Amino acid sequence: MVLSTLPVLDEIVLRLLLGLLFGALIGLERSYHGRPAGFRTHALVCMASTALMLVTVYEQQWFQPPEGTRATIDPTRMAQGIMTGIGFLGAGVIMKDGLSVRGLTTAASIWITAGLGILVGIGFFLPAALTTALTFGALGGFRWIERRMPTESYAHFRVRFLPGRTLTQAEIVAVVAKHGFATTELSHWYRDREGMEYSMVVHTRDHGAIRRLSESLRERDDIAEFTLAPTRD
Repeated sequence: MVLSTLPVLDEIVLRLLLGLLFGALIGLERSYHGRPAGFRTHALVCMASTALMLVTVYEQQWFQPPEGTRATIDPTRMAQGIMTGIGFLGAGVIMKDGLSVRGLTTAASIWITAGLGILVGIGFFLPAALTTALTFGALGGFRWIERRMPTESYAHFRVRFLPGRTLTQAEIVAVVAKHGFATTELSHWYRDREGMEYSMVVHTRDHGAIRRLSESLRERDDIAEFTLAPTRD
């Protein structure tokens, strides 16, 4: 798979350009969906991994052991260092946004982009191209599948009743269940001047249930305030 018929410099240039191209293709999908690490980030990550692997693959071009001694190279050690270091960049794009965690897929795409750079750097062009195609298909095609899969909607629900007009725990659970929700992590607080406050996580497979529950709660005159915050990854 290594293009040994080309001069060394031509091979190096080709590998760097392919690393830049494969990373950019994945970055395009991330940029299109407005992710913080997009086109340029993925292109640079893949090219950087390629460049670092060239240091090992072409060690004989820049290092000559003293006469009479032997030196062996281990390209896997450079690969291990790259994949360890890229974890810090991946962690930087994972953000907690309110009750949701965002950036996990982008972090995974950065990680696999570094792997692509390693494949290109050692001259495995066909596996690198196939991996790029599969990654691009997973990021785009699996999104279509996810949207059509039966999934549950989760939300953090907090409600505070007016003093003297509080529902019991069983009654508020019944109100939520009436709209198709199951409840977990239920807790409550009571303050003399502010009334009773309940907090819980609700989930349902009916994606319109959150809207209907919100509309129903707004019509009640015994609720001082409520928060219904959907969560997602």
